[in-house]
Amino acid sequence: MDRKKSFNDTFLKACRGEAADYVPVWYMRQAGRSQPEYRALKEKYSLFEITHQPELCAYVTRLPVEQYGVDAAILYKDIMTPLPALGVQVEIKAGTGPVIENPIRSLEDVKKLGEIHPEEDVPYVLDTIKLLVNEQLNVPLIGFAGAPFTLASYMIEGGPSKNYNKTKAFMYAEPEAWFLLMEKLADMTITYVKAQIDAGVKAVQIFDSWVGALNASDYRYYIKPVMNRIFSELKEKEAPLIMFGVGAGHLVKEWNDLPLDVIGLDWRLSISAAREMGISKTLQGNLDPAVLLAPWDFVKERVEAILDEGMKQPGFIFNLGHGVFPQVKPETLKKLTEFIHDYTQK
Repeated sequence: MDRKKSFNDTFLKACRGEAADYVPVWYMRQAGRSQPEYRALKEKYSLFEITHQPELCAYVTRLPVEQYGVDAAILYKDIMTPLPALGVQVEIKAGTGPVIENPIRSLEDVKKLGEIHPEEDVPYVLDTIKLLVNEQLNVPLIGFAGAPFTLASYMIEGGPSKNYNKTKAFMYAEPEAWFLLMEKLADMTITYVKAQIDAGVKAVQIFDSWVGALNASDYRYYIKPVMNRIFSELKEKEAPLIMFGVGAGHLVKEWNDLPLDVIGLDWRLSISAAREMGISKTLQGNLDPAVLLAPWDFVKERVEAILDEGMKQPGFIFNLGHGVFPQVKPETLKKLTEFIHDYTQK
């Protein structure tokens, strides 16, 4: 079967819970750090500089499709990309990550936040999408956005955090400011994602990377209502919606109630365990990225176990339980993709 000649919709079928010819696969952070071509670009350009040049950004986005044969591409950019439109001064610092120069400290700070107008504020994102879907891809393009809690955690902490104590303290002590912040970030997310879908992305993943720092009770009260609003409004666009968080196995039942299509699992919660919890949506995941640094026989054994669990019912997408490490060899990802296709081919 030559998947190169026509549009490959295997990933979209799996998102919808439909039977597919094989298990589709893509990898979080498949474009970027582990690819020598990307590292060469990063010697000349910053992440923001790459994403502001549509042809360059499209090149980085499509590289994994060409090199690994994956069944979906994910737009190369960062969850911080839309924040400057709101007046947030953010810089991606090497070795640290996003750093916010003007962190949120009060209700007044929240009230000062602006709103996004995608065609004016992030035209380069939309131009990259149009370039990819019109000319360069034979697989679905996945758009994405950061979820309100994760974005808020950077905006309040001022950068990455190990315990999110400032974020939680703000959430508990300043409920009026917190809920206003959630609504403003929801407005941005909805507008930003709808613009991506209108430009041509075929599915969307919402990254709530750090929401696992909350317990289920706090999630239900402080976060779930705004997530319900986001997914409900995005549903109008009829593109499959994927939810992913790290260390959030205790929240998957909450996600199962939301109007989304796919739940991405990190490596801590198995596919079987999620099904036994009553999760009815398509599942995506969830090889520990560190396994890709082990010998192939070990990788193969772990992957087979995940595939055997995932294939017990329709609606399964193979992925990692978080992003590709820079140390992973591109040939390993190519070999893994071929193995998944061959092992699951019907």
